[in-house]
Amino acid sequence: MSPSFHIPYILPTALLALALVLKLPTFLRASRDPDVRATTLLLIWATAVLVVITPVNIERLNVLTGVPNIASPWAYSFLTAFCATGLTMIMRWREPPSVRRRRRIRRIYWIYAGIVAVLWLTFILADVPTARVYDLDTYYAGTPWMREHILLYIAAHTVSSLVAVSMLWKWFPEVANRWLKAGVVFLQLGFASGLVFDVAKTAAIGARWSGHDWDVLSTQAAPPFALLEAALVALGFIVPQAGPFVQKWVRDRREYRRLAPLWHALSSLTPAAAEARFGPWTPLDLRLLQRRQRIHDALRMLGPYLDPVLYQRAREAARAGHGVPEADADGVAGAVTITAAISAYRQGGPSVSPVQGPRGGAVVGGHIEGIASALHRPRILQDVRRRMTSTESAHHHG
Repeated sequence: MSPSFHIPYILPTALLALALVLKLPTFLRASRDPDVRATTLLLIWATAVLVVITPVNIERLNVLTGVPNIASPWAYSFLTAFCATGLTMIMRWREPPSVRRRRRIRRIYWIYAGIVAVLWLTFILADVPTARVYDLDTYYAGTPWMREHILLYIAAHTVSSLVAVSMLWKWFPEVANRWLKAGVVFLQLGFASGLVFDVAKTAAIGARWSGHDWDVLSTQAAPPFALLEAALVALGFIVPQAGPFVQKWVRDRREYRRLAPLWHALSSLTPAAAEARFGPWTPLDLRLLQRRQRIHDALRMLGPYLDPVLYQRAREAARAGHGVPEADADGVAGAVTITAAISAYRQGGPSVSPVQGPRGGAVVGGHIEGIASALHRPRILQDVRRRMTSTESAHHHG
């Protein structure tokens, strides 16, 4: 048996297992949340299905238990649980909490629990002595009780896929949230892939009953669609929950890096006693909060040295330049003012005398990100300073 044959099984299984591992901390923190609990269960069932149906694991189960084809009721039970959880999650998304919704969800769980029980009963009653790794469905298509066992799981899967596709199709135009909309698209594609799987399996079994050999539909055409369904449906439920988190993380990461030049420029001013050292595993939002706080603490210390007159002159020089957009002039002026204030603070120079109008700290504090961005472009700051010096010299000589 070629190891490369199992790669299509390994990849989606590994992705689902990774998603499950990433979801576990959320589950441990919010295990009482029905959506979190259902998503975790969905990932567990999907991962379990793919683990069990991998050919090498089917053989291992047969050997370890001594029961030929024992992987069949295990895999089909997990698949049935996966279908039930998927349907109930769609219902939770579509409908607000109500007694009616709770009763429908409970009814679905009971129906599919009954299907799982019947799957095991039919397997126990069936006579399937020959272990079949790849073609169990078609090989035993005419065997009493095993025939019912196979048809039951296909019927349960087909019904759940049809109901899911129908509900999602009706719901899609009403979805406004882009992450939820993306999740619905993944789910539609996933359950549609499941229907292709069911059609291929049913056609192969029907061909066996009529004396034809269409086993290739069951052994080669159907499995890729089962793998695709598991991956797409899992993504459909993960994306709406993980998407906003990832979006916020990217936004925080961008701001964290954007504030770095200003933070480095002010870092020598923050009192050592106030510093709290965070490790590499500290959540990003906490590190961003600390960086913002240190910047504002340092600006308060620099307050007496922030010259509002210098700020206005730098702003006018920046707006007069050709390389600085008007929207960035405040950031450039703030960077010039802060740099001068840091120099005065370190040299122990006198503070700026109060003048009429807003204090420098109040003006600068409203343009933190623009200032950090300007500090990352020293050539623009040099050009503004040079223009300010030229203007001052012209006024002086005039």
